[in-house]
Amino acid sequence: MKSKLTFFFLLINYLSFSQDRVISEIIIQGNKKTKTSAIAKLTSIKEGMVLDSLIIEKDIKRLKRLPSIAHAYYQVHEKEQGYEVVYGVEENFTIIPGINVYTTNDDEFAFRATLSEFNLFGQNITLGGYYQNDIYNSFGAQLRAPFLFNKRFGLAVNYQNLTTQEPVFLDNGTADYKYNNTSYELSGLYQINLQNRVELGINYFNEDYTYKTGATSPDVPQDFDVNKLLYKFIYEYNNLNFDYQYVSGFRSILNTQYVISTEDVLPDFFIWWNDFFYYQRIGKRGNWANRLRVGLATNDDTPFAPFAVDNNLNIRGVGNIIDRGTGVIVLNTEYRHTLYEKDWFVLQSNVFVDGGSWRNPGGDFGDFGDTQNFRVYPGVGLRFMHKRIFNAIFRIDYGYGVTEDSTNGFVFGIGQYF
Repeated sequence: MKSKLTFFFLLINYLSFSQDRVISEIIIQGNKKTKTSAIAKLTSIKEGMVLDSLIIEKDIKRLKRLPSIAHAYYQVHEKEQGYEVVYGVEENFTIIPGINVYTTNDDEFAFRATLSEFNLFGQNITLGGYYQNDIYNSFGAQLRAPFLFNKRFGLAVNYQNLTTQEPVFLDNGTADYKYNNTSYELSGLYQINLQNRVELGINYFNEDYTYKTGATSPDVPQDFDVNKLLYKFIYEYNNLNFDYQYVSGFRSILNTQYVISTEDVLPDFFIWWNDFFYYQRIGKRGNWANRLRVGLATNDDTPFAPFAVDNNLNIRGVGNIIDRGTGVIVLNTEYRHTLYEKDWFVLQSNVFVDGGSWRNPGGDFGDFGDTQNFRVYPGVGLRFMHKRIFNAIFRIDYGYGVTEDSTNGFVFGIGQYF
C-alpha cells in the first residue's frame, strides 16, 4: 500500500511539473512583410508542447537562414498557464537589384544586371531574372518556392537563354566560338531536416556552337546544334549559423549530373562536384572562411571539357575562362575582418589565397600535380555591406598569381565570393 501511495504522489508531481513547463502561447513579432503564417509553418514548437530550448534554438537557426530574415531571437516569459514564447525577427529588404561589371575575352566592356525578389507574397518565394551583355545578349528567369507545400517540400523552375563567346582549347591553338544555351528546368526540393536537404531536377536544353575565329581542327566541327537532357541530384548538409555578416559552422553541397546528348559529336557524360565550406569566428570582428571544391567528369578527350578556370568561379585574378579540364581541385581560403560598423553599414577587409589544379581532357590524375595546371593566387579585397538588405554586399578583390605564367587582376561582384 505504501509503495502505491509513493508512486501516486510521484506521478502527480511529474504531471504538475510538466504542466508548468507547457507552452501556453506563441507570439511572432517584428515581421512586416513576411506573413506570420509563413514563419509559423517553419517552426517546430506548438502550443501545448513541453518547453524545449533545443527545439527553440533549431527554429531560430532555421529562421536566420531565410533570405527574408536579417536576424532572429527568442524570449521566454513565465505565465500562470505556462510559458509564453516570443519569436522576434528583423527583416531584410528583399527586392534586390544587382550589377556585375567585367571585361570580355576580347577586353571589351560587359555587364550582367539582375533583379530578384526573395520574399514574394511574404512567403519566402524567390522570383528573379537577369540580363547580360557579354558581346551577345542573354537573359533568364527563375522561380524558387522551397516551402510551397509545407516546410519540407517545394519546387523550382528555371529558364535561360545564354549566349557568350567561349574559348575552345585545341592542340594547335585556341578558337573562339559563339555559344548559345537555351534551357528549361524543373526541380523538386525536399528538406529532410534542419541540416539536410535534397533536390531532384530535369533540364532540357539546346546547345549551339558557331565557329568565329582562331585555330581549327578536322576533329572538331565548326558549327553544330545539339539537344540534351540533363538529370541532376543535389544533396546538401548545412550546419551554418549566421549573425549578420558573420558565419560559423560547416556546409557541404554535392552536385551530380548525367547529360544525354542527341549527337555523337558531344557524347553522353557524367559529372559530379562537392563543395565543402568551413567558417569560424575569430575574435569579435574576424571571420575565417574556406571552400574546397573537388570534382570529376567523364574523362573524354574533348575541347569542350566542363570544368573551367575562371575569375568569377574559382581563382580571383586568373582571367576569364583561360583553361578547361575534366577534373578539379580548388581551395579558397580567406580572412574577413570588420573594419567599420555603424547601424546598417559594414566595411569589411579581406585577405585571401586561391589555389587549384585541373585534370586535362583525356588525361590522368597525375595532371593535378603538373605545374602547368597548378595555380596559386593570393590577394586582398574590400566588402561594402548593408546588414538589412539580403546579399547587399559589393565586393572588390585583387588577385596576383605567383605560379608559372600567372596573371593578375581585379574581380568585382555582388555577394561574398563564397
